Amino acid sequence: MNDGLRLLPWTTSDGEPCYLRADGPRSRLSRLADDIEEAQLASAAQVLVGCKDVLKDAKAGERAVRFALVRAVESLEDVVRVAVSRGGR
Repeated sequence: MNDGLRLLPWTTSDGEPCYLRADGPRSRLSRLADDIEEAQLASAAQVLVGCKDVLKDAKAGERAVRFALVRAVESLEDVVRVAVSRGGR
């Protein structure tokens, strides 16, 4: 979807996507969205390292594995939203 709309890297309180119609990529809100996307990608990279550590640990219990999986799913949702947004531009 690209009708001059940018998919933002956050959702509404109901989990619905947010879009921006801006005059250009350097608007204040566009720059904020860029900054948040970068933070989400950096966070996802950190989560990936943590998940790999948990998977390498043969003694990691169910709680640690579940925690890692929950964080990985959250990060994957963010990364996919960033990819869709950037692909639409």
